[in-house]
Amino acid sequence: MSNNGRVLGIGGVFFKSKDKDALGQWYKNTLGFDIEPIYGGSSFAFENAPKGAFTVWGPFKQETEYFAPSEKPFMINLMVNDLEACLKQVEANGGMLVGEPMQESYGKFAWFIDPEGNKIELWEMLNEGKFE
Repeated sequence: MSNNGRVLGIGGVFFKSKDKDALGQWYKNTLGFDIEPIYGGSSFAFENAPKGAFTVWGPFKQETEYFAPSEKPFMINLMVNDLEACLKQVEANGGMLVGEPMQESYGKFAWFIDPEGNKIELWEMLNEGKFE
C-alpha cells in the first residue's frame, strides 16, 4: 500500500431531498441542527463531540434489512448527547420511531424515519466509544 494520500475521516453526508429547505427546518426544529444559510446544511465540530468520539464508515450487504422500513440505500447515524430527549423531540415533531432502543457497551441506539422516509440511527456514546 502506498503511503501517499489517505482518508482522515468522514467529511460530510450528502443526499437528495424532495424539499431540502423543509427537511432542513424539520431537523433544526427537532434536533437542534444549526442550518447554515450559505449551503443549507450543518457542520459539527469534533471538539464538541464526547471524548473518544469517532465516525464509522461501513458498507452493508445489499440484502440487509437493517435500514428497513426505509427503502433508501443508506442510513445516517447521528451522535447525540441525550438519546431519550432526542426521541421525544423526534416523536413530538412527527418522526416515526422504529424498533426498540438498544444498548451496547459502546453506546445506546434508537432509530426513526424522518419526513422524507430516511432511516436515521441515533447514537449516545458510552464508555468513550470503546468496544468492550
